Amino acid sequence: MNKKARELKNYYLTKEFEDKYNYEGELGACAGEKGTEIRLWSPMAESVNIRFFENGTEGEPENIIKMNLTDRGVWEYIIDKNIGGKYYDFLLKIDGEEIISADPYAKACGINGVRSMIIDLKTTNPQGWLDDAAPKKGVEDVIYELHVKEFSYDENGGFPENVRGKYKAFTEDNTTLRNEGKIETGLNYIKGLGVTHIQLLPVYDFGSVDEAGKGDEFNWGYDPVNYNVPEGSYSTDANRGEVRIREFKEMVQAIHKKGLRVIMDVVYNHTYYLETSLQKTMPYYHYRLDEEGELSDGSACGNDIASEMPMTEKYIIDSVLYWAKEYHIDGFRFDLMGLLTTNLMNKIQKALDERYGHGEKLVYGEPWSADVSHMEKGAKGALKKNISELDEYIGIFSDDIRDSIKGHVFYEEEPGFVNGNFDFTDDVERGLTSFGLSPKHIISYVSCHDNLTLWDKLTITTKDREVRIRQYKLAAAIYMSCQGRIFIYSGEEFLRTKNGEHNTFNMSIELNKLNWNLIEENKDMVEYYKSLIKLRKELTGLCDKDSSAGRNIETFVKRDGLIGFRVKNVDIGGREPSYKESLIIFNAGDKKAGIKIPKGDYKILFNTDSAREKADDGVLKGEITVEGISALFLVSADCR
Repeated sequence: MNKKARELKNYYLTKEFEDKYNYEGELGACAGEKGTEIRLWSPMAESVNIRFFENGTEGEPENIIKMNLTDRGVWEYIIDKNIGGKYYDFLLKIDGEEIISADPYAKACGINGVRSMIIDLKTTNPQGWLDDAAPKKGVEDVIYELHVKEFSYDENGGFPENVRGKYKAFTEDNTTLRNEGKIETGLNYIKGLGVTHIQLLPVYDFGSVDEAGKGDEFNWGYDPVNYNVPEGSYSTDANRGEVRIREFKEMVQAIHKKGLRVIMDVVYNHTYYLETSLQKTMPYYHYRLDEEGELSDGSACGNDIASEMPMTEKYIIDSVLYWAKEYHIDGFRFDLMGLLTTNLMNKIQKALDERYGHGEKLVYGEPWSADVSHMEKGAKGALKKNISELDEYIGIFSDDIRDSIKGHVFYEEEPGFVNGNFDFTDDVERGLTSFGLSPKHIISYVSCHDNLTLWDKLTITTKDREVRIRQYKLAAAIYMSCQGRIFIYSGEEFLRTKNGEHNTFNMSIELNKLNWNLIEENKDMVEYYKSLIKLRKELTGLCDKDSSAGRNIETFVKRDGLIGFRVKNVDIGGREPSYKESLIIFNAGDKKAGIKIPKGDYKILFNTDSAREKADDGVLKGEITVEGISALFLVSADCR
């Protein structure tokens, strides 16, 4: 039992504390033409000194200055000189104990985030940055999940040695497989797939990789240290705090120039360890405690951020808005969003909408937690069961769609619809229309960085490779026919494997890297995915995000392992659909199936074995036959 911690938390929860100390202003360091201002919120501190250093790691402080206590527990240092480039930390006295801490509101830092850095952000802008803007949104959002280091680490990707695994790799144009000039890799390859957004795994400063290391360390990065600073191990020089910022902006700029938007994977639910700057400057304010004063651990990472606390809520909202404004980030994927409060998520969506337009910035996350979290103030988590309390634009990953298609994610040998478990037929049907929810709420997918890749999952359930390939194609066709936004795991389109490992978060980069050779070895699957993505955008009845979009879909046949439905395509954004009506049929059975299609003349546009640029000349009506383990897309003969 930690009685002292619980007493502190109880005090923070009082109206007296909130009325006296809640603060609405800007915190952290700001440097510019008018000078430098540094502010720290620490009502519990008895004194705070700011210590200045020449570099981010070594040496004694070159200057120590006492900060002034203003109202609401804010400590302040103001000078009419731009001292951007200086490193600093705080020496606080709390309850008689001296504590050294970095700045929890830091925008730049030295190596491994030990010391914070004052930065004049204008000096970090690459050429043309002020003109950088997100490309115009299209009829559908197709998200491609990518890890910065995995993207360019493979020497066969054609990236120069000095940028492999770095932000700078995204600025290398016209890379090709093995530098042979034939098969595109890098951003040109991703753009060619037809996706619209790149979702980057964590790129804030995280603690699980040593930025002073040799460069071969690997981690997914779900270990926050400095929430408002880019990760240094992806920069070409982590020792210089300004370099990571400039190179991050260059990466975003390069992605935007390719016509793609950038989504950031954010982890506001826990920190790498307890003794962060948040904890050091305000003991136990920002972390959840149970009734005994022990740390809540709904994250299974040792601690939970108390997003229901007013100043923690402010911290997270300010952070999201900072990344959107300073780094031109186009969307946010929230890790373990179920640990964050519904109130916070709605405020984030509202703040982004007010600044950038309704739904312009994508917001979505995992509607679950690893375990129960002890929330104060009657707060509710942004869990799937509480989705009715979330803004309609806030999306959730649909584990129901994922598991019904390929089988349970945690039970490796359990199959789903495509690999023979036809008990999921009804679930697949309901998943097509977002299980009755608004399509804005749903992220449709079958694989991501977590758990087995789609190929590895099907390898366990299906030993015959030819059958497995057909199941793979059917799985992709199903989730890309579900209403909601589409989410693709990088390399899924070329049968990415992690050799059956389901949790590679800290395994070798050799196992985790994108194997660019696979785009050549599995070129047929790559082309299949390209065609599916193109088709998805043409079938606007699937892209419709209106809350009543389920009316666009009508099932005309359903039996175990087989579903056929009609899609009424609609105008979106003034754009007429390519096809007014489509029929989509999924046959997961291993035998051909005869079915009767709705009255009318139809043509084949796409099936599991072949894709067409336009509908086939042959006309189908009445009874048709659908091949086993296949998807078939038909369009009305008079549609085009």
